[in-house]
Amino acid sequence: MKTIAISLLSLVFLVASCKQEQKQLKTETSEDVSNVTEEKSIVKFEGNFVSDGYFKRSEGYDWVAVKITQVDSTKAKVQIRSRADKKRPTCTCDTDIFKVNDSTYHSFLGQTRVLFTVNGNILNISADDPSQNDNLGFYCSGGGNLSGDYELIHEALDESQIDQTAFAKSFHLQGIDFYVTSVKEEYQYKVTITPSGLEIDNQPVTFYTDDYVIDAEIEDLNSDGSPELLIYTQSVGSGSYGNVYGYSVNNKKSMSEIYFPPIAENTKVNQGYMGHDEFAIVETTLVQRFPVYNEGDANANPTGGKRQIQYKLIDGEASRKFVIDRVLDFK
Repeated sequence: MKTIAISLLSLVFLVASCKQEQKQLKTETSEDVSNVTEEKSIVKFEGNFVSDGYFKRSEGYDWVAVKITQVDSTKAKVQIRSRADKKRPTCTCDTDIFKVNDSTYHSFLGQTRVLFTVNGNILNISADDPSQNDNLGFYCSGGGNLSGDYELIHEALDESQIDQTAFAKSFHLQGIDFYVTSVKEEYQYKVTITPSGLEIDNQPVTFYTDDYVIDAEIEDLNSDGSPELLIYTQSVGSGSYGNVYGYSVNNKKSMSEIYFPPIAENTKVNQGYMGHDEFAIVETTLVQRFPVYNEGDANANPTGGKRQIQYKLIDGEASRKFVIDRVLDFK
């Protein structure tokens, strides 16, 4: 295994977009993005943008909203939701977008490069190659499509009508697709994984959890030519305890669950553990890190540094499982 030397300042937790292949985004540069016109500079790349139907919603019109939240100077999160009180939601998608210039960010939806461009109060979403705009219909139903113009509104979106899906992302690797959704149902979250491209079994897999999904990633962790899907959750409350739900594809035919050992049950590495986990895939390694609490530390002020645990995926007797490969403490 290639030695992973990762400092706490240099470990970058990149997230997968809707059907986004991470390797493509990591190598993408602004020089690679064509058909981008410099627009008037904007202070922050964020806001709530809506389709025309939003302004006639009281008359029963369907609508789509794009919520953009700035993460840092080069990255923003996008949530695309639509009206859900009268009919099935039209468009649903989550993705991360990355800066090209002050008015344009980009992402990959599947293998389609998509540009998010703001000009004044108008957000335009389109494929970098306009001939690929039809690909953006994958994330919509009833003939809908993500491409088009959306107008900025200076108010919160209509919570009485908007789709309440908490998480929705698609992933693609090695010819296999996964669509992951999380929906709040009373006191739990219903998480559904819908695969496609498997040779034998493409039935959706559903599980319930008290925790909410914060992200998911895809990678071939055991280098066998078939991908693994990891879903990261976090508990509600001050502790924010993390967990991993994993699924491994078996020779591109079906998928099975991966066992992840709870850190709270491992006395060798959980000294000072009080939650606030972060997870990421680095090459073919699952990395977990969390602050270390000394006795008497307040929840908001850990003083014991950081602990990083690196896991490898192995074949177990009944199923594949994660085992600890390396533990690093940073002060």
